[in-house]
Amino acid sequence: LHTLSRRAEQPFVALNCAAIPEGLMEAECFGVDKGAYTGADRRRFGLFAQAHGGTLFLDEIGATPPEVQALLLRALETGEIRPVGSEEVRKVDVRLISATDADLEAGIAAERFRAPLLHRLAGFELRLPPLRERRDDFGRLFKHFLCQELEVVGERHRLEADGGQWLAADLVARLAAYD
Repeated sequence: LHTLSRRAEQPFVALNCAAIPEGLMEAECFGVDKGAYTGADRRRFGLFAQAHGGTLFLDEIGATPPEVQALLLRALETGEIRPVGSEEVRKVDVRLISATDADLEAGIAAERFRAPLLHRLAGFELRLPPLRERRDDFGRLFKHFLCQELEVVGERHRLEADGGQWLAADLVARLAAYD
């Protein structure tokens, strides 16, 4: 518990793996040493180093290129990273959280995703069914996001007006029924 409370106070760094061009993913995660390639005029810390002591969240992990998957696996197994262009290995202490809606088992079968990486990532796995399979959550989520949007436009008071009945019940029912 003591370690968890300290980690909670440390950096939280997030990366959408699907938004990074394949050729930049390694540098983004592990950093770059000065002179590693044309234009690398200074040392740049990657996300693992930025999250040191804290948490690194890799969203859309299923979109990670295979060569970077091997480097991720090594970082998870050894706690070490090697920035692009460096001969030096650096220790990092990072809690890694990943998410995807991709079928990673199918990715393994198609040789697009490494089985050892999936097994390493699946140390603690949460499967969240789509909202269409959790109809009970719709009302709470709808109200939460509606409150957020009304707050932005200065109209949150409308939720309290008329006992909150200003939104047509048939509209809410149609939204809830939509897959």
